[in-house]
Amino acid sequence: MIFNRRTVAHALPTATLALAAVLQFGALSAEHAPGPVKIVLSLLAIGLVFATVFATLHHAEAIAHRIGEPYGTLVLTLAVTTIEVSVIVSMMLHGENNPTLARESVFSTVMIICGGVVGVCLTFGGLRHKHQELKRQGTNAYLAMLAALAVLTLVLPNYTLSAGHGNFSPAQLVFVSLLSVLLYASFAYAQMGVHREDFVEELIGPQRRLDLAVHGGISANVVFLFVGLAGIVLLAEDIAAGVEDALVALQVEQADAIVGAFIATLVLLPESLAAVRASLNNELQRSLNIALGSACATIGLTIPAVSAASLITGKQLTLGLGSGDTVLLLLGLGISVISFGTGRTTFLTGLVHLVIFSAYVFLIFFP
Repeated sequence: MIFNRRTVAHALPTATLALAAVLQFGALSAEHAPGPVKIVLSLLAIGLVFATVFATLHHAEAIAHRIGEPYGTLVLTLAVTTIEVSVIVSMMLHGENNPTLARESVFSTVMIICGGVVGVCLTFGGLRHKHQELKRQGTNAYLAMLAALAVLTLVLPNYTLSAGHGNFSPAQLVFVSLLSVLLYASFAYAQMGVHREDFVEELIGPQRRLDLAVHGGISANVVFLFVGLAGIVLLAEDIAAGVEDALVALQVEQADAIVGAFIATLVLLPESLAAVRASLNNELQRSLNIALGSACATIGLTIPAVSAASLITGKQLTLGLGSGDTVLLLLGLGISVISFGTGRTTFLTGLVHLVIFSAYVFLIFFP
């Protein structure tokens, strides 16, 4: 069984990179293929990417446990952010200008994490362990950075005067991007340096550590991590073509919101499972490190990356949320501050987050 899991974790990244190389540089191209072949290739690409995201994040998580916290969480976070940036930029550059795609993807990521992932972690962790402890200093630092980045990038554009509603001027976009990168870099430095103890889980489940320890050396994990990331990045353009063409054919409204949720779900699934596993093992702080770290990196690193792509290519970028989404964002952040304020959580705390997540999902389809 262990051999089979290891074989699959090695084979999926290799297969994805091979298919991406054939589609990108070989004679086979989904863009110019007949209709049925194009559908098959698109479905194959999407299925492989979903599976490879899990395999790639498995290698990232193995590396994370080898090198310890908080460095391990940063490896997971950077791997997820690389995948998300590649998919968003590829979809921005595919077909017609799509100015709100990055906004919807980042907003979806924050809501899925603060509502869905945190809600599931707290609910099931609370049901299993009655209550769970966390380190308020580290968790509050995550929430402070997340709130500052979210408001600066997703709310402030609605109130600036230099550009249209919901937009930054080029100078403002560069300034906010630099602030985001500097803030995230400062946070990472504090997390790895003088305040490391605020983010480190004191007890780590022995079974989880044993499970990861049997998957070979760290060098193999590093190699297949980068192989998987390369394959996912190269296939992102084909995924973009398939998703957009399907939505156009179906004449779907709210296409950007649906695509944004799809991208966020794609990149967050494996990391969400890692967070839930940590919570079930009574490692709540590690669970929150993974979940909230992804949300912070999504804004702190993804927004500057797509901003750079927008400025270089001339594609318009609209970041300001609508009024309804703004209310949901502020509600999710506010509830998170309250939930973690006591340093102890129960399943009731998690249910509140799940209610907010349910409202977010409902309003995607019934705005």
